[in-house]
Amino acid sequence: MVHIDDEQTQRSNLDYIRKAMNAPILEKEHELNLASRWKDNRDEAALHELIEAYARLVVSMASKFKNYGLPLADLIQEGNIGLMQAAGKFEPSRELRFSTYASWWVRASIQDYILRNWSIVRTGTTAAQKSLFFNFRRLRSKIEKVAEKDSLNDNDRQKIAGELNVALKDVEMMEGRLSGTDSSLNATLKNEDSADEWQNFLADDRPNPEDVVTGMKDAETRSEWLKNALGILNDREKKIIHDRHLVYDTLTLEQLGKQLGVSKERVRQLESRAMDKIKSELVKTMSDKSDFNHALFMD
Repeated sequence: MVHIDDEQTQRSNLDYIRKAMNAPILEKEHELNLASRWKDNRDEAALHELIEAYARLVVSMASKFKNYGLPLADLIQEGNIGLMQAAGKFEPSRELRFSTYASWWVRASIQDYILRNWSIVRTGTTAAQKSLFFNFRRLRSKIEKVAEKDSLNDNDRQKIAGELNVALKDVEMMEGRLSGTDSSLNATLKNEDSADEWQNFLADDRPNPEDVVTGMKDAETRSEWLKNALGILNDREKKIIHDRHLVYDTLTLEQLGKQLGVSKERVRQLESRAMDKIKSELVKTMSDKSDFNHALFMD
């Protein structure tokens, strides 16, 4: 999925990059002073000067990820968000250079944006998957160059898995994801005689409205037949059929026997007799014998 900036956007990007690269470099003492003013007093002027001075860091980092097909301006914008997060968490008392601390935040913000937007199919969210996504191409290129070949074998994939401490299946998945591209279902077929879109050829396995209505009507009819058939049973037979077949937690023959005060063999006989009554009644009720199997709820 490749995004190409228009001409006006490209000019704006160049102006921003030129301004960022020409910003004066801060001395360490002044940098720490700006960071302290922002941390302690929420001095927005200090924050603005600090961010402007290290916009070049964002531009440099964003440029390293420009080959992922996303607009450079968007990468820079996400990098600036990371830079702001770094400014909010930076501890001047540790006397580190702000650029050293901010680099991690800028890179993480850009990488998270790429993972969210590189593909319509989510690529991965764990630290291991993230590392695999951003290192797979480098390691594959290195292996192919050393071995003088154009593709990976199982041993190569195992090496990548071992170096990045990820599962082999994750390497195989990422290889497949990075080798393919996303296609829109609204894209037209490459056929001069047709303007059809890909989505027009997707089969819909769902029943059509007519089948749905017919099915509902048939279900109501069969339910009524079954209700009438159950009506010819006596109370004991109704209880056996209900507890054995019409509830989620059915009872065993032995459990029913204890409730009815008879043996489980007697329950089995009563159940069989009740079933025969139901089947006979359904046969008499149904005019179309082909519906017989659909109406029965058990053999």
